[in-house]
Amino acid sequence: MHTAPLNIILYQPEIPPNTGNIARLCACTGCHLHLIHPLGFEISDRTLRRAGLDYWKYLQLTEHACWQDFLKSGCIGGTMHAFTTRGQQLLWDCRFEPGDALLFGPESRGLPEEILDSTTNVRLPMRPDAPVRSLNLSSACAVAVYEAFRQWRHDPLFPSILS
Repeated sequence: MHTAPLNIILYQPEIPPNTGNIARLCACTGCHLHLIHPLGFEISDRTLRRAGLDYWKYLQLTEHACWQDFLKSGCIGGTMHAFTTRGQQLLWDCRFEPGDALLFGPESRGLPEEILDSTTNVRLPMRPDAPVRSLNLSSACAVAVYEAFRQWRHDPLFPSILS
């Protein structure tokens, strides 16, 4: 198995197609997907598998029983960037390094305060009068992953991931 450029962490995701789309993103980019339970669906859910199409066999996936088990696993060596509508740091002001973790909360409520208090909180910019509160989870995740890759576009260590 290759070394993942980023770790994508979904904390208690609720909507199968979002998780399936993110799984496909991870399979295409080599990112490691971490799912923190409880999930709002079964991992074998038909809609989850369909959203990921035939990419599941290429996915580096780890499931964690709960947030504390994830933390105890010590599997993240880099900075943890939590994405939240309440983040003070804008995405383009954030510097990503290989091995960092991009953390996303459940679609209906976002990340709990106790997690946000211990992470770097990042916000995707939106217009001030936007009639919606946030982007779709899978869209936000893709934007963040490709911003990290954009930052690394001149890094000689990552030519294969960026071609």
